[in-house]
Amino acid sequence: MSEFALNFAFTFAKCLIIIALIATMAGFATYIERKVIAYMQRRLGPAIVGPAGVLQVVADMIKLITKEDTIPTHANKFLYKISPIISAAAALVAISVVPLLPEFSLFGHTIRPIIADINVALLFLLGASAAGIYGLVIGGLASYNKYGLIGSFRAFLQLISFEVINALSLIPIIMIVGSLSLIDIVNTQSGGIEKWFVWKEPVCFALFLIASFVECNRTPLCLTENETELLAGASTAYSGLRGGMFFIGEYANMITYSIVISLIFFGGYNSFWFIPGWVMIALKAGFFFFLFLWSRAAFPHLRPDQLMALCWKVCMPLALLSILITGIVIL
Repeated sequence: MSEFALNFAFTFAKCLIIIALIATMAGFATYIERKVIAYMQRRLGPAIVGPAGVLQVVADMIKLITKEDTIPTHANKFLYKISPIISAAAALVAISVVPLLPEFSLFGHTIRPIIADINVALLFLLGASAAGIYGLVIGGLASYNKYGLIGSFRAFLQLISFEVINALSLIPIIMIVGSLSLIDIVNTQSGGIEKWFVWKEPVCFALFLIASFVECNRTPLCLTENETELLAGASTAYSGLRGGMFFIGEYANMITYSIVISLIFFGGYNSFWFIPGWVMIALKAGFFFFLFLWSRAAFPHLRPDQLMALCWKVCMPLALLSILITGIVIL
């Protein structure tokens, strides 16, 4: 077998493994969220299907697969069908440039748990994750449902606005490191906790965290859905597996951004004292994933005008000020 064929087969295998892993974690994340929120609200959550309700995930999966796939009468059928695929694919493609774990050896071979280590990883990550907005917008427009249409417009409003903050908050980090590679950013933070970028750029961390909540459609910084409306935003008209794909995209984004925040601002998979790197990245990403869940149980939604004011009147000036101060310090 030629070297090209071997590399292709190896990369393809990594793609299948990571996609299966993220899809499985996204499904199990629904169980974790329901148990966490139930605990905070003094409820049981899933408790009947399997030990402690663990098999509720399997039951939900069976329900989604076997549920009737309805299409509204006047919907644009082609666009209606592809919009969930766009949302799920964008979330899964974004994680292809994210190093999930440090390098390790297996049967004498060095394994790099990253699909594509490219030198513009941050740009690719932001672009791929932002492409998920097309799934929400197209889904709302194609479903011929006024509530889905309103939800898609609100999603477009919030995501376009905070994508700007998302990118601007990372510019100071790029200026310090001199690279767009996530691996280079992690390597720059090696040497101890004091090297973490969260201490050097705390404002950038806060801005990126806020933008991550918006990107992942999480309460309180979310306009796509609103529990008081008893609707599902852009995916209101969707049922069965197509509706489930929107949730896969959302939870995959949460997993991706939990890992990315840990990589960029908290030293990533660098080992600490006697704790190995793979344990450190799991602990950090797990904390931020829990933060996404906790905020939903703890805070109400912001109004659209409040969210936009936060974006343009607070986050934008702070992001530009951080870039200016970082440039002055570097010079």
